[in-house]
Amino acid sequence: YDVTWQQLKEHMRSAGEVVFAEIIMESNGRSKGCGIVQYATEAEAMQAISTLSHTELNGRSIFVREDREVGESGTAGQGRHHNYPVNYNANSSLYVW
Repeated sequence: YDVTWQQLKEHMRSAGEVVFAEIIMESNGRSKGCGIVQYATEAEAMQAISTLSHTELNGRSIFVREDREVGESGTAGQGRHHNYPVNYNANSSLYVW
């Protein structure tokens, strides 16, 4: 789990404009092996799901899906992602692991 947010963003960029990327960390600072990526548009996010699932990132196969852990108000689930950008859009946010 040695992927940085910059490497995640670069990998995901092939599907569109990545406006936010984050690696989710344990409380001890170690990566949980997953991350969040937000695209500029919902269409780009859907493109990423269809083209980037089962691709390899730093020697690991990844799976990409919609970020379902966001509350109805558009805010992140408690304790998980606290660094979402101000212009967060759940429709263009993906969960990568």
